[in-house]
Amino acid sequence: MTEAEFLHTVRLNPVNAAILDRLPELRAPQAHLVAGALFQTVWNVRSGQSPEAHIRDYDLFYWDADMSYEAEDRVIRGAAALFADLGARIEVRNQARVHLWFPQKFGLTRPPLRSAREGIDQFLVECTCVGVDERGTVYAPYGLADLAAGHLRPNPLNHTPGLYAAKVADYRQRWPWLREMGGEEDK
Repeated sequence: MTEAEFLHTVRLNPVNAAILDRLPELRAPQAHLVAGALFQTVWNVRSGQSPEAHIRDYDLFYWDADMSYEAEDRVIRGAAALFADLGARIEVRNQARVHLWFPQKFGLTRPPLRSAREGIDQFLVECTCVGVDERGTVYAPYGLADLAAGHLRPNPLNHTPGLYAAKVADYRQRWPWLREMGGEEDK
């Protein structure tokens, strides 16, 4: 799958298309549409389902050195107004703040992130490490081949086997054709 094919496919989901079209208006530094909204759209299209099927929320990452709750809340409220007509759950998170709340929510510590893309790099499954920024640039540190093929591998940057196994089970329940792969030998 090329980046152009990926962008075409994710835009078949009308919510993704609207978010990507409006993302520059959010004026959040390093803004990206990330994760499930993107890879799940690809899997839905490959499965012959509606592009927006099974997508629970649409995650937006940005990175701002102002780590105050109030600053993040302003961006969250701005996104709520900007995307209100879409009827979708939009989750907005300043990646500079993740290390502040992650231990309480997940019981694990995380070092401070230096960019929105470092947040994308941390997803549990390699092929799900994808984002599209406000300029329409694709970020996929592990490429797009495994995503297109439905090959699931643990992300070596996020070694949490229990969380990974739960995520894979959830994905395979919705898209049974996905295949869990081993390590380098399966590439």
